[in-house]
Amino acid sequence: MEEVIMVQDTDESILDVLKTALEMEGFKVIPMLHCDDDIIDMIDKNRPHVVLLDIRLTNKDCVDICQKIKAKYPHLPVIALSCNVNIREKYAKDGFDGYIEKPFDIDLLYKIIRSHLPHTSCNVD
Repeated sequence: MEEVIMVQDTDESILDVLKTALEMEGFKVIPMLHCDDDIIDMIDKNRPHVVLLDIRLTNKDCVDICQKIKAKYPHLPVIALSCNVNIREKYAKDGFDGYIEKPFDIDLLYKIIRSHLPHTSCNVD
């Protein structure tokens, strides 16, 4: 079964790099520029195994979206992408299952995503 990763980043160039890198690793990627309620509809439609959300210093939108995702899909891993210096302390408090610091190392990105992938079934029930 092909593993599906939903990636949201407000920077189109970063989103393109992430999409390319993840596709090269064999993932099906659902890219999104905006962090809004459409993500829930996209999850319903695409059934991702992992969701990556861009978290900015002053942007609570993606934290709110993470909490909405977790309310509907509690077992779906949601990982924060962030350049915030305090992301190590904040990600779990904000409801995320993990984090990837920007700028990111591609090998570390793959490792973190794979650590959240199910071995036999999809996380979205």
